[in-house]
Amino acid sequence: MDEKPTTRKGSGFCSLRYALALIMHFSNFTMITQRVSLSIAIIAMVNSTQHQDPANASTEGPVMDLLSNRSRGIKDFSTRGAVYQWSTETQGIIFSSISYGIILTLIPSGYLAGIFGAKQILGAGLLISSLLTLFTPLAADFGVILVIVIRTVQGMAQGMAWTGQFTIWAKWAPPLERSKLTSIAGSGAAFGSFIILCVGGLISQALGWPFIFYIFGSIGCVCCVLWFTVIYDDPMHHPCISVREKEHITSSVAQQSSSPRRSVPIKAMVRCLPLWAIFMGFFSHFWLCTIIITYLPTYISTVLHVNIRDSGVLSSLPFIAASSCTILGGQMADFLLSRNLLSLITVRKLFSSLGLLLPSLCAVALPFVTSSYIATIVLLILIPGTSNLCDSGFIINTLDVAPRYASFLMGISRGFGLTAGIISSTTTGFLISQVGHVIEHLQVAGF
Repeated sequence: MDEKPTTRKGSGFCSLRYALALIMHFSNFTMITQRVSLSIAIIAMVNSTQHQDPANASTEGPVMDLLSNRSRGIKDFSTRGAVYQWSTETQGIIFSSISYGIILTLIPSGYLAGIFGAKQILGAGLLISSLLTLFTPLAADFGVILVIVIRTVQGMAQGMAWTGQFTIWAKWAPPLERSKLTSIAGSGAAFGSFIILCVGGLISQALGWPFIFYIFGSIGCVCCVLWFTVIYDDPMHHPCISVREKEHITSSVAQQSSSPRRSVPIKAMVRCLPLWAIFMGFFSHFWLCTIIITYLPTYISTVLHVNIRDSGVLSSLPFIAASSCTILGGQMADFLLSRNLLSLITVRKLFSSLGLLLPSLCAVALPFVTSSYIATIVLLILIPGTSNLCDSGFIINTLDVAPRYASFLMGISRGFGLTAGIISSTTTGFLISQVGHVIEHLQVAGF
């Protein structure tokens, strides 16, 4: 892993592999918008008189509180669609169902992608997720059970799509361009979060909440057409690739074995300490990221005391910062490698450390700057931004350690991450509820 790859130049940005990265960016953008769509639409979907439990607070939490506390709030969000009597407990089950679905298919889909090809596995997952997104408004009319089932199956489909990507990069990404290509592709998720938070409420207000699903589901179907048309599992079989680019890719990844796939060496993986370091990195990374994604709107609403419109804008800013830092981090990592300034293992350790340490320090500093509006916003933007430096660290490290089993290991890694997300969101909700009770008691005692 510490060997320095050849610095032979390829075709550059005007090449098929970068077009593949852009299409994968579009795919990740589509999947995250489809995943978050319900969090935006549910503001108008549920009965506005229902009270939001802090333990179930999410993107919709502070908005619902503000809507119920302002006489004109319900008029700002058009309910051009049915309004459902879903309790906060039911909403919590609906939101978590997609995560459970993703966990179910992470490892199997990573293994199957290595056997049958990532093009079919990822494309099928994206297509299923898009069709189910289009069907969600109709499913809501049939009942909450069908919505939960659809969200679970949608999570399974997205789990197929997330892990299949690394099988493609194992064959398409030259070692000196892995950080660039994977960061371009991965930044689509952060950019999608930014877009859905910015325009989701506007779509609901102007057209009605069902159009959130119709628009982003349709975008996903368009992305599927591009995917099945342009993407191939192997550059050797792509009909449009140039001879120069094909030779560059094949010579760069020549050190990777191209023999038929053998059985997965589970025992060797269990004893491999670098893999466990990757797994723990995913666990730590997802722990903080899940808390930020889930409770950021609540924090902005309760600490900064902003209105609905400003809360949505401020909640979206960290994600555009995350998207930018993901791409910049990939560029910097490959620059350090191509100039032979640092070894591969040093680059991965550096970006992993920065991606875990910097956002943690920013999060720890938050309670001490609540009196400063600007300082709080800066820290909230820096947390997800610096956290995404991990994309050039341990997140793509499986391509360096075991490229043949990259998708399988990515499935396991994301399983650790999603487990951390479930634990962290549940623990945070419990702690918030306990702190709330303590504050209430202190206020009563003070009076």
